[in-house]
Amino acid sequence: MELRDFARQILESPSIDAKLVPFVGAASDEAPGLPERPAFPARPPELLFCGRRESPPMPRPETFVEPRRRAVAHHIMANHELQALEVMAFVLLAFPEAPPEFRRGLIRVMADEQRHTRLHLDRLRELGMQFGELSVNGYFWNKAQEFRSLLDYLAGLPLTFEGCNLDHTLEFETWFRQAGDERSAGVMRAIHRDEIQHVAFGLHWLRMLKSPELSDWEAYTAHLKWPLRPEKSRGGTFHRDPRLAAGMSPEFIAKLEALGEGAGDGEKERQGE
Repeated sequence: MELRDFARQILESPSIDAKLVPFVGAASDEAPGLPERPAFPARPPELLFCGRRESPPMPRPETFVEPRRRAVAHHIMANHELQALEVMAFVLLAFPEAPPEFRRGLIRVMADEQRHTRLHLDRLRELGMQFGELSVNGYFWNKAQEFRSLLDYLAGLPLTFEGCNLDHTLEFETWFRQAGDERSAGVMRAIHRDEIQHVAFGLHWLRMLKSPELSDWEAYTAHLKWPLRPEKSRGGTFHRDPRLAAGMSPEFIAKLEALGEGAGDGEKERQGE
């Protein structure tokens, strides 16, 4: 299958099941085509994007003793993972000139996003809720419309949204375990391990594509689109070890740690945006 056709399958099918069908067979990129920038991904009516103020906020961790509140958290995070998948499909269409190695590598990351979405959906059903029962926002998708280069994407999604998730996955693992929900805690731990590799992928390609005179930090901050900024790539409890495992330099990590927690627009999990 051509990578372009796989991206279109994800973006043009309103079926969630169809979006989550993994890439099968050898990846061909013989016809990447001209750039395309779809305005919205196709989705079933109950999962079309609403305004940010119309979607429910992430429940506070002290409420996770209630199964319904944990279900709401999984619903929000399922939408996050699905959006990440859709944004990556958008990148395949919007930047056909990207290096073939990047495009093939992105397919492997997309397989993880499909699996993460299924993990949340399975847990959601076990907690008695259906995907689409709550309204969902399109914050990640909307930010992707501002990406004008591959470096913009790398700074925005892998290094900020997924970088922030290096902390949030561990936070949610702890909160679910404190509520006695080991299955949900296990979901977050599994996603955490993958997020380390996703951040490593983004950092590798930032280094490959940036101007050689720029440091990692300078290239990263130069390609963030407001209101995204470096402090949005960290959670309430800062974890150095997963960032070291992802290949960040001690200097890069120290700059992030010194900034303090980002609140609001950039948080992937905690506030539901």
